[in-house]
Amino acid sequence: MIKLSRRLQRIADYVTEGARVADIGSDHALLPVYLLQIGKCPSAIAGELNAGPLQAAKKQAADAGLKSRISARQGNGLAVLEPGEADTVTIAGMGGSLMSAILEEGHASGKLVGVKELVLQPNVGEDEVREWLLEKGWFLAAESILEEDGKIYEVLHAVNDPNAASQNQSIYNGDFLGLAYEKELLHRVLLRMGPYLLRESSPVLTLKWKSEIKKLERIIAQMSGSELAESAAKAEQFRKEIGIIEEVLQCLQTGIR
Repeated sequence: MIKLSRRLQRIADYVTEGARVADIGSDHALLPVYLLQIGKCPSAIAGELNAGPLQAAKKQAADAGLKSRISARQGNGLAVLEPGEADTVTIAGMGGSLMSAILEEGHASGKLVGVKELVLQPNVGEDEVREWLLEKGWFLAAESILEEDGKIYEVLHAVNDPNAASQNQSIYNGDFLGLAYEKELLHRVLLRMGPYLLRESSPVLTLKWKSEIKKLERIIAQMSGSELAESAAKAEQFRKEIGIIEEVLQCLQTGIR
């Protein structure tokens, strides 16, 4: 029986019982093998871009005795998937920009037809993924944040729901923060920091954004020696960004939610 990392385990937990899974960028097919071993999923597709990882995925499936139920395929993103083949698509361990591009290409080519849920774990750029989901009418049903081996991960669970528009409108209502921000700014804050993560709050969330503040402060310090107007404008933008993050964290710490 495969033992998953905490990150992959959280992804597995979001997968619906009985779903046919397509795991894109499958990392040795660890997730598909685990989901079949515990009886949560009847079949899976493991998609890999390069030949080496593809062979590793095939070997993992064969070693687990699941070669007939896990189809390891080589291709770019959702190109490995045929419409109607999967109920759940999981994508993990890449930047939000690339993940959004993969989803957009899959959406445009009809690869997401019949897919009921997406479980997504971007390494960075989570706001880009949330924005894509919102624009394409997927309901962000849940999200979580965790720390493992010194790294912080966010996992997003989105479902294909006919009432997505009204449900998303509700979760992206930032009034619970109690901040006197314009609606557009408040919306951007929720996209960036996570509507559920902000509602639930957690030490890990605070840790992530305090680390982001330190990173921005370092960048501002590096810019201080520049006489370029562009650098000064960028530094001011980062200062405003820090101010917003600090205000949001203060709201969370004082329980104004």
